[in-house]
Amino acid sequence: MKILVTGYKGQLGFDVVNEATSRGIEAIGVDIDEMDITNQEQVNTVIKSGNYDAVVHCAAWTAVDKAEEPELFETVKKVNATGTKYIADVCEELDIPMMYFSTDYVFDGEGITPWNEYDERHPLNVYGLTKAQGEEFVEKLKKHFIIRIAWVFGKNGNNFIKTMLRLGKERGAVSVVNDQVGNPTYTYDLAKLVVDMIQTDKYGKYHATNSGDFISWYDFACEIFKQAGMDVKVTPVDSNQFPAKAKRPKNSRMNQTELDKNGFDRLPTWQDALERYLKEIEF
Repeated sequence: MKILVTGYKGQLGFDVVNEATSRGIEAIGVDIDEMDITNQEQVNTVIKSGNYDAVVHCAAWTAVDKAEEPELFETVKKVNATGTKYIADVCEELDIPMMYFSTDYVFDGEGITPWNEYDERHPLNVYGLTKAQGEEFVEKLKKHFIIRIAWVFGKNGNNFIKTMLRLGKERGAVSVVNDQVGNPTYTYDLAKLVVDMIQTDKYGKYHATNSGDFISWYDFACEIFKQAGMDVKVTPVDSNQFPAKAKRPKNSRMNQTELDKNGFDRLPTWQDALERYLKEIEF
């Protein structure tokens, strides 16, 4: 099997290529230098010339607050929606599967009930809107996988864990929101699921965060410092004490019934993922 992985320099794309390669699958990772997804001609050329069996599309605009700047709206849309459409169009023409990674931000974040895979999308911000538009293009394909994830962390790139460890060292105290609830996603664990899934024809929408009890960012921070053996004071605060350009969902809980229904293993618990992750990074 031969797969193309976009966004190779990001947290997820990096891990997907490594996982696939470790299993003897030929995985070609590309980033903007090799394939600018907003350039339709380049997308067509790269995918059609590679003789790929599937495309795993990890590339995205993920700077959530920056996406709210009015002058950047068309750019964000071009990356997350139009670029995704270009890839989907080629996959449809070649009749090969496409896997697309989306987000809890496609929902409105209200209430406390976990979101189901086929619930209506009501995004809160530009990032969520453009990712939802990307979903709409992908779900038109006969052979598609849409995987929604949240609170992503991986070895390659910046994330909440690295930020907490840095601030904890610098200040000895942090304030963290306690009214946004969900589950983290470790890209190393997700990559294993991705490689399992892309080799099947069990198409559809999936939610795939690490398993375990739902937590707030405050809970996550407390566990980070506990496992890291750091004495840091963590103060819980409301979201309104951290004003941001982009509105964040308070409810990022997601059901994972489609994983169960289709016989895929859920990701390990977030506590287990965090323990393994801390052994992988320097802090």
